[in-house]
Amino acid sequence: MELLAPAGNLEKLKYAIAYGADAIYAGGKEYSLRAKADNFYPAELETAKQLCLTMGKKLYITANIFAHAKDIEEFPEYLRFLDKLKVDGIIASDPGIISLIQKHTTLPIHLSTQANVTSSASAKFWKSVGIKRIILARELSRDEICIIREENPDIELEIFVHGAMCISYSGRCLLSAFLNQRPANRGLCTHPCRWTYSLMEETRPGQFFPIEEDEHGTYILNSKDLCLLDQLADIKEIGIDSVKIEGRMKSLYYVANVTRVYRKAIDLIDKGLPIPESVRMELEKQSHRPYTEGFYPGTGTQDTQTYGKDSYERDYQYIGKIIDRTDTDITIDCGSKFIVGDELELIFPKLEDDCTVSIEKFTDENEEIVKISKPNQQFHIPIDHLVPEMGIVRLAKTNTEFDRKTECE
Repeated sequence: MELLAPAGNLEKLKYAIAYGADAIYAGGKEYSLRAKADNFYPAELETAKQLCLTMGKKLYITANIFAHAKDIEEFPEYLRFLDKLKVDGIIASDPGIISLIQKHTTLPIHLSTQANVTSSASAKFWKSVGIKRIILARELSRDEICIIREENPDIELEIFVHGAMCISYSGRCLLSAFLNQRPANRGLCTHPCRWTYSLMEETRPGQFFPIEEDEHGTYILNSKDLCLLDQLADIKEIGIDSVKIEGRMKSLYYVANVTRVYRKAIDLIDKGLPIPESVRMELEKQSHRPYTEGFYPGTGTQDTQTYGKDSYERDYQYIGKIIDRTDTDITIDCGSKFIVGDELELIFPKLEDDCTVSIEKFTDENEEIVKISKPNQQFHIPIDHLVPEMGIVRLAKTNTEFDRKTECE
């Protein structure tokens, strides 16, 4: 069972690979549903493909917009570039886009969840027109997935197992375009489903009435985050070919930590071993909304919504990444504040390598002793052993009285 991780840029791709992904999905600067992610210039895609090839990983490229006439003009040239690059697949949903992929490339096509495959009949149709893999709609229960698998044994199936969910059907939402002229299908969603709403009676303009008895209003469209970690063994038994983590717009820390958790879980399942609570708890250590198993249990949709608030749970603070290390110190490219007296957690691709370090002193780039770090600078922290490469540093907020907001979460 393939573990498929997101990469919003080249750096995140490198961390996703280091932290255990079997395959990466990414987007170019055009034709990609996550336009607000950094995404990849052609030269970066070339680097990404070479890196994946060297590491024995696969690279899938998204072209999953629903195209208008102006989108099509330069698309064939982009397709010929991807074909020459020999990426491992193109993710698409628009039939017109799919026909152009087939005309201008020999690359495998993965049908995006945007195409809303919810039945075996739909899966059979898409296989008949040349689709290699179907990314199933997130609105399916386990029993429905089983039927599709049983009746389509010769096509690859992929499902989302972790990340943000959408109130609209597999992300096909018009609210953002209607309210803000920023269409969700172009990767420009302003997430109006996360806003608080009230009722207003027509003859009483300006008088707002809460929909629920709550002084904060109600977030009637606000979804929880998907987490199917505890269902992975079952998902593997069903015969799903690839499990996917949502998050091309999420942080490097999110991509790395979630990927390594699912990597560890899959490896344990392959050995017939249970997933320990310590592994599950890692998913609580990055920003997230309350978790749900979504539609998978087949028990309805009530558990997928969170009506009380729109905010993320942030119990841990991303501090930075380790960019150099010796057996006596580490160098951190800092993204948030920490101070003398803090206890920092160092995490690595393998969970068993994680460790903590109590900050008794540290120095800046000029080797001067400082007591409070500053973002966008480098700092040296003494440590008593050589740590692995590609480390990330975080801080439990319970360890500090300071509010350390950061854009890096």
